[in-house]
Amino acid sequence: MRHPLNIALVTAADLDAETVQAIAVRDLARALAAPLSEDAEGHQVSVYTRRCNPAARMRSRIAPGATVYQVEAGPARRLSDDDTLRHVRDFADALRRRFSGPGRPDVVHAHGWIGGLVACAVAKELDIPFVASYHGLAAGERRLGHEVHPARMRLETAVGRGADLVLAAHSGERNALVRMGVPRPSVGILPYGVDGELFSQVGPAMPRGDRQRLVTVCRDLEDGGVATAIRALAHVPDAELAIAGGPAREELENDPAVHRLTLLAKELHVADRVIFLGRLPRRSLPKLLRTARLALVLAPFQPSSMVPLEAMACGVPVVATPVGGNTDSVLDGITGMHVPADRPVLIGRAIRRLLAEETTLHGWAIAAADRANSRYSWKRIAAETLRAYERILPAPPVEEPEVEDEIAEPVEAVEETELAAALAG
Repeated sequence: MRHPLNIALVTAADLDAETVQAIAVRDLARALAAPLSEDAEGHQVSVYTRRCNPAARMRSRIAPGATVYQVEAGPARRLSDDDTLRHVRDFADALRRRFSGPGRPDVVHAHGWIGGLVACAVAKELDIPFVASYHGLAAGERRLGHEVHPARMRLETAVGRGADLVLAAHSGERNALVRMGVPRPSVGILPYGVDGELFSQVGPAMPRGDRQRLVTVCRDLEDGGVATAIRALAHVPDAELAIAGGPAREELENDPAVHRLTLLAKELHVADRVIFLGRLPRRSLPKLLRTARLALVLAPFQPSSMVPLEAMACGVPVVATPVGGNTDSVLDGITGMHVPADRPVLIGRAIRRLLAEETTLHGWAIAAADRANSRYSWKRIAAETLRAYERILPAPPVEEPEVEDEIAEPVEAVEETELAAALAG
């Protein structure tokens, strides 16, 4: 039986933020460190991130067995990708010193393309099994209209080819990685998990009126999904739409995206039924979701993979475009419904029919909560992560009786990877 592992998670993300990557890394670290059964031991998890806050402690424990280490690599503030890349050498040097000593991990699991760039070079140099997760690809960010570093796609491919194993968040990301040139046999799927203690059917809820509430939660108000939801609302009389996302509530009046969406709502005569809540603290999201009859996840490209899971865990069926993680997590006709992107009339009519079918909605709500808590619990995701690590870890030594005059000599195999060539270029 293999002893508890020493696992290193590496990211360039600010772990104090509430981004998808930061949340996923924190929750995965806690889940890996927790014993999976009564007779099992938890693993030792060390999370290495670039220090983004001068007030942050250099070392902090986030759970028994899980510790975050802040690495000095550039100024202690949030940086753009361009600026962060100028300090990857310092980040890599710090990891090399840590991994060369008593802190050498059994496996290195990088998160994000910059974290992957840093960790892959060090892991390969020290012959440590290396796993990469991306949390979004350059191609998807470009489709959303976001600026991306010109070398990002090339470096994402180099990291994927240099990794012993790549864990995509969903089948769409796996297919995109294969199209980029990452070998299909080395790409697996590891979905996000959901915090079942925070997101649950039972608990406090925000106040609401008599109207049936639709909820959409997004990172970017201009991802296309919010505008589609407002247009669809015009075909759902007596329902209201609560929108969580964008700037903080006190900044809503001056936000250009909110201004454009408010004008759209006025043109469609639904402004009195659209509620802009601004960016909510993560702990407030369950209170909002518990007031919803349906959650809408309608972005045409790269929607948040966490939002459908969090809604389902709160017992809310999801109306979603069949893209990104939605395709895997939302079971059409069981835990929600798939709808085509950018078709507000069709979507609105489908929602109106659903709201009139109480029995269907009730059944979907039960199935949604059951699927979120069984398939996407962090305990299960941790178990799947460990099984994935086992694919690339060396076999544990087998204890055999000593035999005189027979000494086993180690055989060392060194293989060059494509990553070194890609980074050198």
